[in-house]
Amino acid sequence: MTYFRVQLHRSAIGLNKKTNEILRTLGLRKRGSVVYHNITAPTAGKILAVKELVRVRLVDKKLTKQEHNVTMKSNPGYYVIKEDNH
Repeated sequence: MTYFRVQLHRSAIGLNKKTNEILRTLGLRKRGSVVYHNITAPTAGKILAVKELVRVRLVDKKLTKQEHNVTMKSNPGYYVIKEDNH
């Protein structure tokens, strides 16, 4: 099954009440938060109403919070070969 992966990219501070309600019904509260929704016409309409604030991707499976955190973790640029425990 395919899902919408919706991430709140821009803050909703200062926007009208209707826009804030749409974001709340989508489950987006904080900037950077990610939710997954089934692909339906009502969901697509809500996303279209806030298209300037969100980033949308089509994905095949929902990621758990732990899986999502692993994908967002940055590369430190080095590897620990041996730990020196004195």
